[in-house]
Amino acid sequence: MVTAVDAGRTPQGDTFMERARRIIRKVPKGKVATYGQIAALAGNPRAARQVVRVLHSCSDTDRLPWHRIVNGKGGISLPKGRGYELQQAMLKQEGVGFLKSGLIDLDRHLWSPRKARI
Repeated sequence: MVTAVDAGRTPQGDTFMERARRIIRKVPKGKVATYGQIAALAGNPRAARQVVRVLHSCSDTDRLPWHRIVNGKGGISLPKGRGYELQQAMLKQEGVGFLKSGLIDLDRHLWSPRKARI
């Protein structure tokens, strides 16, 4: 059965899910990427929610750096008491700075990949 995440193979034969996982793995320590940014780099700028699904289903088994993926405002999307504190601590440990508002300083920490290398 083909899911919405797996639909849309490229001429190279990889799926959105495979591309998203590959891109997420490339986000370096001390940097963050947004769900929408990952979706766009994986070929579907409107699939930010699918990136959430990839992270939910593959983070543990594929050892993805899930904590480096945040929302478009630079915020942690997990609720307090349900992963927020862990993600924040992991990011701080890597040197990611937070503003007084609690958002990540995207001017300093947003990953800017070179598309040719992805």
